[in-house]
Amino acid sequence: MSLQLTGIHHLTAITANAPENLRFYTQVLGLRLVKKTVNQDDTSAYHLFYADGLASPGTDLTFFDWPVGREGRGTHSISRTGLRVGSAETVAWWKARFDELKVTSGDVAEIDGRLSVDFEDGESQRFRLIDDGGLAPSHPWDRSPVPAEHQIKGLGPITMSVPDLTNTEIVLTHVMNMVESRTYPSPDGIGEVHVFSMGEGGPAAELHVAVQPGLPTARQGAGAVHHVAFRVPDEAALHEWTERLQGFRLPSSGEVERYYFRSLYFREPNGILFEFATDGPGFAVDEPLETLGESLSLPPFLEGKRAQIEARLKPLT
Repeated sequence: MSLQLTGIHHLTAITANAPENLRFYTQVLGLRLVKKTVNQDDTSAYHLFYADGLASPGTDLTFFDWPVGREGRGTHSISRTGLRVGSAETVAWWKARFDELKVTSGDVAEIDGRLSVDFEDGESQRFRLIDDGGLAPSHPWDRSPVPAEHQIKGLGPITMSVPDLTNTEIVLTHVMNMVESRTYPSPDGIGEVHVFSMGEGGPAAELHVAVQPGLPTARQGAGAVHHVAFRVPDEAALHEWTERLQGFRLPSSGEVERYYFRSLYFREPNGILFEFATDGPGFAVDEPLETLGESLSLPPFLEGKRAQIEARLKPLT
């Protein structure tokens, strides 16, 4: 299996309150706003990207700002987003911070063999902070309110809920070349979670699939995840994945130029939207690394409409 995904690239969720979203993810979680742009398919909406100090692939947590009601929780959805930190001491530090700032959170617990704490943002977006055992490098942001040693290192694992594993498992293993490595009881007490690994594995390269047939079908809204993206090294590899999906006759978007990366979208058998995204060229392609996210960035194909786009956007502060 020479064609391998190398981990989680980014995760895109939905907010209905961009100013509060910006405050929470930068001031509470201490992430860096690395790109302030618009949804390329709906330019009336912000698309905000938060990441580590270097805007590294695998650290991007992004949000579409849409005027929608709250998510209806259920299956056929991505149900919880993992965020990695570097030690057990840091997990405990975050639990104390959540308590101090009155962020909804659970108790520190061992889940799937890793010390973890679940929490939610103000729109009930669900997260799990996990100790990755220091397995991956950290690139702190020097202007974060969170001390460098406690900053969030990146994404993963990502948990999704499906009512039936059969066809999803076929796509994950036979099409996407993932390997099922283990199972564990779902912490919410509903069903079992199957862990699928990609590339070299580890928490930055795992998709956790909870099998929960008794749940209602989720309804997307504020607090929901829109899609998860997986890392592809470069454009040549993305072309190979495009051909592979075609070979399996899986419908897809075809390759889409997102300027900061190149993408390919498709839905797995339970309807959850997946994306393959290239590691480059990255967010510094149109503004200096030192000032990422400080002004509205538009890809070249939208630059001619800047005045109209800016006029329709609401202030973030």
